Amino acid sequence: MAKDILGEAGLHFDELNKLRVLDPEVAQQTTELKEECRLFVDKIAEFKKIVGNLIELVDQLAKATENEKIKAIGARNLLKSIAKQREAQQQQLQALIAEKKTQLERHFMTQHHQCE
Repeated sequence: MAKDILGEAGLHFDELNKLRVLDPEVAQQTTELKEECRLFVDKIAEFKKIVGNLIELVDQLAKATENEKIKAIGARNLLKSIAKQREAQQQQLQALIAEKKTQLERHFMTQHHQCE
């Protein structure tokens, strides 16, 4: 009966028979919730750390990709330049061949006319 009167007044006895203002069941639920919140905060902190590491890794990969892209563009431009140089050289050689051929034909004609 004394417990009922104290209970109505908002006072309770815990398992050690200490007088408490909070119902022992509510106190237990509060403790459990507090522990769950602590675990949740720990998991969020770990998640934040993992995401931070992932972002750092993605940034490094992006920089490496950009560097490789620049190298590839440079190599492509170099190949185009070499191809143009070869084409120009080929045209020069063809012009030289045509010139030598013309000189040879003149020389042959001159020699042929002298023999007649």
